[in-house]
Amino acid sequence: MSDMSFKQAKELAERLEFAEVSLSQLLKKVDTASKNFETTLSKQEDILHYIPTTDKNLTTMKIIVAVNIGFVLGLLVSKYLL
Repeated sequence: MSDMSFKQAKELAERLEFAEVSLSQLLKKVDTASKNFETTLSKQEDILHYIPTTDKNLTTMKIIVAVNIGFVLGLLVSKYLL
């Protein structure tokens, strides 16, 4: 290191400063990406929580529609056959 000139030392110091700046920016970006990932995970958990409820509601709606179709068909059969 004693054979390094002042100019080389200055360039090395500048490179280290640039590396430090780029690392700090990278850490900021990683932090925001981590926060976004946590937000996405919480939204996914909410969706997974609501899936069984909506599935139950859809099943109930299918049963109600089937009963109504059966009622209408029963009315048509009773009107034309009886």
